[in-house]
Amino acid sequence: MKRFVFLLLIILVAFTSAQTLKPYILGTEIDASMDEAKNSLRHGLGMAEMKILGEYAPAGDVDRWVFVVNNEQMIDAVKEAGGLTAFAAAVRVALTSENGRIQVSYTNPEYLAAAYFQKQYDTVAPNYLAVAKTLEYAMTFVGPAIGTQFGMEKGLDPKGLAKYHYMFGMEYFQDVVELTEFSSYDVAKAVIRSKLAKGGDTNLVYSVEIPGHKATLYGIALSGETGEEHFLPIIDIGKPKHTAFLPYEILLLDNKAVMMHGRYRIALSFPDLTMTTFGKIMSTPGDIEDLMRSVTE
Repeated sequence: MKRFVFLLLIILVAFTSAQTLKPYILGTEIDASMDEAKNSLRHGLGMAEMKILGEYAPAGDVDRWVFVVNNEQMIDAVKEAGGLTAFAAAVRVALTSENGRIQVSYTNPEYLAAAYFQKQYDTVAPNYLAVAKTLEYAMTFVGPAIGTQFGMEKGLDPKGLAKYHYMFGMEYFQDVVELTEFSSYDVAKAVIRSKLAKGGDTNLVYSVEIPGHKATLYGIALSGETGEEHFLPIIDIGKPKHTAFLPYEILLLDNKAVMMHGRYRIALSFPDLTMTTFGKIMSTPGDIEDLMRSVTE
């Protein structure tokens, strides 16, 4: 029996690794108010044993809402791999009001895992496939299942995602921006917590610490003239909306705070953006860096 289960797992991982993946999944669509949809989704996530780490309205838009969630399978995968894979310690589930209906979508767990774990993806693929199935189950408490991937025309396989960048000369996943180096991990946590408590143009949406590692992932809402209200309407022009793109993250690894480069993080979330549209937010990667640096300095 154990041999059969082991062989089945190998086949499942091989099958998963061969799949074409897109950034988001449209879970369901319902006729409801935003408040009703929030309550249904909270219930569904709870029934699926997904932990809600935080929630907020991206860009202050009353027609958008995001829950940030995770579970033990995700944490176990990150604990095993360590390092920058901590960016995969959370996924985002979004509500978007479109034409009087609420669309429920979420970041594709397998897409993010392939991008962030890279050569280690096959090892953690069962974890993130299970997360995807768990989110599918949560949707059944909200409305009729759809489960359609979206966010790019053709999709990418895990090998393509592991080496993804938008175009020649632009950053890869590992080309993170180093924001600040602190004297210690504990000092870093205290500084970031103090800065975020002051509010202003940066507000904490969630934080999650990786057990057994000196690593904490922070999701931060960005406001002000250069924040989400500025750049989200420019880039989120497709349908369904990419509301689950936000919030943006800072990762504290030991005594260093880092963020994914905007030209990578935005492109990974909007891989089909034209150069013309990308050009309209040319200053946004630097603007995001400035806002994030203000949290750590």
